[in-house]
Amino acid sequence: MFSGASAINLDTKGRIAIPKRYRELLSACHNNQLVVTVDIQSACLLLYPIQEWQQIAAKLATLSDTQPTERAMKRLLLGYAHECELDGNGRMLLPTPLRQYANLDKRVMLVGQLNKFELWDEAAWQQQIEQSRTAILNEDLAANERLADFSL
Repeated sequence: MFSGASAINLDTKGRIAIPKRYRELLSACHNNQLVVTVDIQSACLLLYPIQEWQQIAAKLATLSDTQPTERAMKRLLLGYAHECELDGNGRMLLPTPLRQYANLDKRVMLVGQLNKFELWDEAAWQQQIEQSRTAILNEDLAANERLADFSL
């Protein structure tokens, strides 16, 4: 399971280096293979270990090709999906269309989300954090069935 936010650099060739703390797990359990695609609700990328992506692909295969919203979701997630393998230095190349989609430049944030990572432009990530904090502060958590009994 992946957690934590790491500030990393995107090099001039469009590569990122996965932090060492994740590399052993990615190597041992996922053969250094990831699938990167777009997030359909935010200007960020999603990086899935290959086995996790296979579960997503199976769900996508059940969606309709004739229902417009389902087809649009398949088109975006599968159309942008790109298989990547970490090199010996733990780096992966992000294709240009994916970097453009998420407005990635030099400074990026790799954010663990249990079964996947999100990859954000650093400034966009800071803005997202503020929006998330505001949303939580403005929500009546006790009125939300799924959060009413959530405690830390």
